[in-house]
Amino acid sequence: MELPKFLLGDNTDHPEDIFIIHLDYPRFIINLKDDEIEIIDEIDDEEEEELQEEMENLVKLANEFYDREIERYEE
Repeated sequence: MELPKFLLGDNTDHPEDIFIIHLDYPRFIINLKDDEIEIIDEIDDEEEEELQEEMENLVKLANEFYDREIERYEE
């Protein structure tokens, strides 16, 4: 099965939150309400520095994904 790079998620226990789940490495969940990120994969100390710049780009892509999904939903 081929999984998408991002998934949109919500939860009725958190009605104000909008979650984007990133399924490629590094897997993470971002709450667009406050940009809080929960990384799912274990990250080594030496990988952490490299991932910092990549995470900034991935957060930008997650926001673009959300905007695109909402635009498609409204059509």
